[in-house]
Formats: sequence, structure tokens, C-alpha cells
Amino acid sequence: MKTERTLILLKPDAVQRSLIGSIISRLEVRGLQIVAMKMLHVSQELAHNHYGVHKGKPFFDSLVSFITSSPIVAMVLEGQNAVEMARNTMGTTNPVQASPGTIRGDLATDIGYNLIHGSDSTETAQHEINLFFDEGEILSYERAIGSWITGP
Repeated sequence: MKTERTLILLKPDAVQRSLIGSIISRLEVRGLQIVAMKMLHVSQELAHNHYGVHKGKPFFDSLVSFITSSPIVAMVLEGQNAVEMARNTMGTTNPVQASPGTIRGDLATDIGYNLIHGSDSTETAQHEINLFFDEGEILSYERAIGSWITGP
């Protein structure tokens, strides 16, 4: 198993519904370690850079409008197979199809209000992390419980 980093965004609906703590807890109990976190208003420029792969698609403008509508919480999580672990914990994009026990399956209400974004690959994660964080904002540290999570 390999240690990876992934970007997680708690979207405006997660912030407005006071689900920040609940969602973070679900990620932490899976063994993912927070190495960077901040609350911010996403600018139009940052939204366009983040969702650039969707530019020209019919839903692009609504993505940008939603992510800039209210504060978000951005995090860098680190752990073994962090991208896959986070995505499995999140559940599928459409909450109607997300399995019970996942963040979206239990807490989300609509595909447009699905609470959370997580990078889909380690390559995407690196790009997205660089959009939201400067290297100096990311901390590496050893948790005393680390060996109890992943073994010796």
C-alpha cells in the first residue's frame, strides 16, 4: 500500500447544513490524516481553474455558480490509498445511487447538492491540491496512532 494525498472540498451545502464535523469525522475514522485545512470563499478564477475540465459542458456554469455561492472547507488528506479510500467513503456522485453508510448515501439530497468533492486520481489530486494550497500550508507529521491504523 502506498501513502497518497488527496484534495477534499466540503461544498457550500455541507457548510450551510452544518455537516463539516460529521463529514470530517467519517474521513478521519477511515484512517485519513488531515495535513491541511482551511475555509474559504472560492473565487470565479479558482472555480474556473478547478472545473476547467468541464468547460463547455452544459452544467459548467451551474458548477461555478454553486461552488462560489458560499464558503467551502478545503482539505488535504494523507494516508494509504487516500484517493480510493476517500472516494469510497464519499459514495457515488448521485446520492440516489450512493450506498448507505457513505457520506452521500447518508447525508446528501440531490446530485447538485452532493456535499463533497474528492480528487479522482493521484495525478488530479496533485493538480487540485496546488490550486487550493501553497506547499507551506501542508504539514507532514507522524501520528502516534499511525501503526494502529495501518499496521507496523
